[in-house]
Amino acid sequence: MYVTSAMVGIMLLWCCYTLWVRGAHLPPWPHLSNITYLTGEHGGALGFLHNSSLPHTIALIGILIGLGHSVLAMSGEETMAQVYREIEHPKLPNLKKAALVIFLYSLVFTAGVAFFAVMIIPDSVRGSFQDNPIGGLAMYLSGPIQLRLAFRAFVVVVGVLMLAGAVNTAIVGSNGVLNRVSEDGILPEWFRHPHKKFGTSHRILNLVVALQLLTIILSRGDIFVLGEAYAFGVMWSFSMKGLAVLVLRYKEPGKREYRVPLNFMIGKTEIPVGLALITLTLTALCLVNLFTKEVATISGIAFTIIFFAVFEISEKITRKRASAHAELDQFNIEAGDDLTPRALGVRPGSVLVMVRNYNALYNLGATLDRVDARKQDVVALHLRFLGRADAGEYELEPEQLFSSEEQTLFTRALALAEKKGKTIHLAVAGATEKWDAILRSAQSLQSAVVVLGVSPNRPVTEEARVAGLAWERLADPKPQLTLVIYSPGGSEHIFYLGPHAPHLTPKEIDLLHGIWLQLSNDVAPEEIHHHDVIHFALEELKQEMNDYQRDGVVNRLRQHLQTIKERRASKS
Repeated sequence: MYVTSAMVGIMLLWCCYTLWVRGAHLPPWPHLSNITYLTGEHGGALGFLHNSSLPHTIALIGILIGLGHSVLAMSGEETMAQVYREIEHPKLPNLKKAALVIFLYSLVFTAGVAFFAVMIIPDSVRGSFQDNPIGGLAMYLSGPIQLRLAFRAFVVVVGVLMLAGAVNTAIVGSNGVLNRVSEDGILPEWFRHPHKKFGTSHRILNLVVALQLLTIILSRGDIFVLGEAYAFGVMWSFSMKGLAVLVLRYKEPGKREYRVPLNFMIGKTEIPVGLALITLTLTALCLVNLFTKEVATISGIAFTIIFFAVFEISEKITRKRASAHAELDQFNIEAGDDLTPRALGVRPGSVLVMVRNYNALYNLGATLDRVDARKQDVVALHLRFLGRADAGEYELEPEQLFSSEEQTLFTRALALAEKKGKTIHLAVAGATEKWDAILRSAQSLQSAVVVLGVSPNRPVTEEARVAGLAWERLADPKPQLTLVIYSPGGSEHIFYLGPHAPHLTPKEIDLLHGIWLQLSNDVAPEEIHHHDVIHFALEELKQEMNDYQRDGVVNRLRQHLQTIKERRASKS
């Protein structure tokens, strides 16, 4: 990206310098007398309409033909949908930034090169650089020939880097699309089998690369054929996605992070005018391109028929071997003696999120919303509870801990993390007792925070008390842990396990300060601090409990707690 930006900047500045030195003649204005339809070996600009009078008599058709040939100057926008899963948090702002960068590059670089080529490259030789205007510009800039040759070599290097990035993006995008096709049961699950070492869907990646090479061989490397086929696919992809979003506005109405502007309400019905206009424009351009791009139409329809036939046959074969869980992600299961930061590839101080019900991942969602993944790793841990008979002499095989239920759970957890643009680490462990297993796992992973959802069986305070008792049973050294319990509504309850500084309310601080003021006058000139007051009070309380006054202390404490409870109830 930086190298490309440097090349673009140098070219723009050099072109401006050349125009300043030599002077410039602007391209002709888009007047009717200056507009001609290009002809050539591939059908020219009119394609199948070269014998028709419609482009010459209906202005709208002529405009759509021009837009259809130039709209792919915005190439790059289509890749955002393909790499959506890899976009970092926050997704929507990052998508907007990426779209703005692509737009600016297209406007300044793609369109700028076209204008500079007309103004700088002589008319007599410009046609020979039709497929490589940047190379032509490099040779006709103002300056020494050695410098121009060096810049042209630099342009070639940048071109190689850009194409390498484009190939990589195509592989990533195709991998995502084919994974979703496989999840829908059209391709066999065999394709999604993860690589043992890297965890990638290596079979799909190998298939994509093989198809890329086959496409180049079948097209004999004809850039025009490849470009036209690409244009066919991109334009119809844009059109279908626009139509899909338009349909979803009615099938799944509701709140969205972003809505295309120009929406009107008629009664309770929303009329998405902006989205409808975009879809209509894209569809019109696609239909016009069907008649004006001969090579794109023929090659695009051929590719469509071939892949439709392949997917149709594959879907029928897959259905015969029907899998009830085709939509689930595939996971590599690696056995380990213990959960450690090294085993999971996480840093100490991680956030351990307990996941249990794949329909209730609100605690994971709340954690991902709050955690900065650059500073803390998130581990999603599922406990597979075993009967006493299962926790005996032999270790369970990984497959016994990871059933279709765990597969569904982790698939949903990954989907949630991808939606929020965060990375999570997955783990499953056998357990016979809930809190012992949770806290031992947190201790082994050196986690700082443990996150749960509310229990259907215990109140939040009781859950925290049980967690505290389990913490006391841990082997030394016991970790300092923060327990966070989320409710489905989003409310947060925070508890600290082990010795920790108490959280004092303003009233409690005022009470402490008032006692300190009285005692500081009584013991003067001795120096006394607030912590001395607390230490003395705790020692006195401990002494009272040891001097056979425990029952009295407990009764007074219960009365104090009841008073606080009644006070809170009256306020609410």
